[in-house]
Amino acid sequence: MDKITIEKPEVTLTQCSVSLQGQSKTKTFFLKVMGLLFVGLAILGVILPILPTTPFLLVAAACFAKSSPSLEKKLLANKTFGPLIHEWQQHRCIPRKAKRVALLTIILSVVWSAYLLKNVMLTALVVALVIGPFIFLWRLPISK
Repeated sequence: MDKITIEKPEVTLTQCSVSLQGQSKTKTFFLKVMGLLFVGLAILGVILPILPTTPFLLVAAACFAKSSPSLEKKLLANKTFGPLIHEWQQHRCIPRKAKRVALLTIILSVVWSAYLLKNVMLTALVVALVIGPFIFLWRLPISK
């Protein structure tokens, strides 16, 4: 029997079926959609007291900064949300009220979870999951 050898051709970047521009457009589209989703969540956070607004706006601004300068500009021009985002981008600080609400929301969520779970191990898991964000928020400076 004769052996049949199959040669595998080398694949180079120019032979790739997905262009680099296509990947970039996909990423841009994804970031725009995520930015809009987070703006929607921020608007819900204005209406619902348990949902924080600030983190969602900051994530939306970051998404728009990498995908759509016009949407970022619109978000920064908003008279309600713009100053909050600008303070974060320039000084990495948040308003005292936003900090208090975020920390109180974390505490109330842990207490509510402990009440519902009634299991020490699961409650410890919840505490372990929120301790990092809690410390991060606690250490953030307050805007003037």
